[in-house]
Amino acid sequence: MSKARNAILERLRAGRGDQPLQAPASDFSVVRDRDWSLTERLERFETTISSVNGEVHRVVEEVWVQHLWALMAAKGLNNLLVAPETVLGQQLLQQQQASGPELRTYRDPVEHWKSELFNGVDAALTGCRGAIAETGSLILWPTVQEPRLMSLVPPVHFVVLRADQVYCTFYQALAEQGWADQGMPTNALLISGPSKTADIEQTLAYGVHGPRELVVLVLE
Repeated sequence: MSKARNAILERLRAGRGDQPLQAPASDFSVVRDRDWSLTERLERFETTISSVNGEVHRVVEEVWVQHLWALMAAKGLNNLLVAPETVLGQQLLQQQQASGPELRTYRDPVEHWKSELFNGVDAALTGCRGAIAETGSLILWPTVQEPRLMSLVPPVHFVVLRADQVYCTFYQALAEQGWADQGMPTNALLISGPSKTADIEQTLAYGVHGPRELVVLVLE
């Protein structure tokens, strides 16, 4: 075995000569060269995510909370899970209406209220780091204040997205946000529509492995 191994290595060295091994140059043009305007990025994102049953609402930034209350009333949702330490959570708590939905906050470890989270929460709202127009995907980086379970467990997931944070491609988002330098979280999520599966009798069903509805509020 040792002689055969040495013979293979000798042939490799001879074939390489004195030149050091180098990885071939990577061509990222196929994932980088997109020059869509903001209008084109928004339209492409909305078309793509809507095609997989995602729901998009373009909202004037100053009235997004009121628009959210109206959507929840139309969907018959009685409560909303929010992260009180975030800017979005603070805005919701400040504009909470006496006759509106109950706001529930993610303050305690999940072990202390797992049953309520899985059985008593109608919807949750999170922010995001942006979106990818090419694939119709949202980018989420869960934190201690806004854990991954907020986007995974409640049957309806509301996401607030700033219009100017829609990127052409995943590559552009990586580069412009400096992911390599920021230190990525344990989970970096790309969400391209509500949870769905066709494993059972090849019948498409929503909400089996996560939210059955994904609603995006695009702040313009």
